[in-house]
Amino acid sequence: MKNIAVIGAGTMGNGIAHNFAQNGFKVQLIDVSELALKKGLETISKNLDRMVSKETISEAKKAATLSNITTFTHIKEGVEHANLVIEAATEHVDLKLNIFKTLDEACAMDTILATNTSSISITKIASVTSRPHMVIGMHFMNPVPLMTLVEVIRGYNTSQEVTKTIMEISKTLGKTPVEVNDYPGFVANRILMPMINESIETLYHSIAGVKEIDTVMKLGMAHPMGPLQLADFIGLDVCLSILNVMYDGFKNPKYAPCPLLVNMVNAGKLGVKSGEGFYDYAENKKAENISKQFLK
Repeated sequence: MKNIAVIGAGTMGNGIAHNFAQNGFKVQLIDVSELALKKGLETISKNLDRMVSKETISEAKKAATLSNITTFTHIKEGVEHANLVIEAATEHVDLKLNIFKTLDEACAMDTILATNTSSISITKIASVTSRPHMVIGMHFMNPVPLMTLVEVIRGYNTSQEVTKTIMEISKTLGKTPVEVNDYPGFVANRILMPMINESIETLYHSIAGVKEIDTVMKLGMAHPMGPLQLADFIGLDVCLSILNVMYDGFKNPKYAPCPLLVNMVNAGKLGVKSGEGFYDYAENKKAENISKQFLK
């Protein structure tokens, strides 16, 4: 299994492509946007430059990694020779279902179809294909080249053989795969997102400020990053989407998104990606709390 297609050139997609290409796989990176592909390759190149400067890889390794990546704007062309396809598009269920319908028609019948979804049912995604036993979740963590965990999520019909293959291929990337079952949020986000949501509730009810909440969790719980800073890093829109999926899936009010989170997303304050979230990420400005305007 040496030909890997990755759907989506955004943060997760280019990270996944980078990780596979650096480990000797031929990668077809696919996105409908030429600009997204250009930015994705630029990001990979910059990340490789950092690794070269830290002497973790050589210039030759960087060149070899980049040479392993080919870009496409059409799914059918990009997946023609793929042994494994990993979908890393935006976290919207209808978009993912449409992509998997297309993949099912375009890919060889022995091609494994994986999704990097952080919360959407693998079983539901697999149901729109003629090969549900070949569909699996492969949830990487951000930043992909550095984070070692891969959640491997078995859908209701995912075969043991496919699961074993994905577990093994994850190990060849230097990752630690953990097999989990298909329920909303899986393991990582079922635990993480309620913590982030409760942190936002704590801010919403004026119990403490952004920096105070993050400091308590970093110093008191030994977290490397506070939950509000982490939410900014993940993307507040992504956090909201995951919480909505879990709320719809479990019908449990403990997963209901905090109104402050909803307000901030509606206002376009999405975290690092937009330059503003619970902190201000504008260039040359010290991070500061900008969420007070959304508290009422």
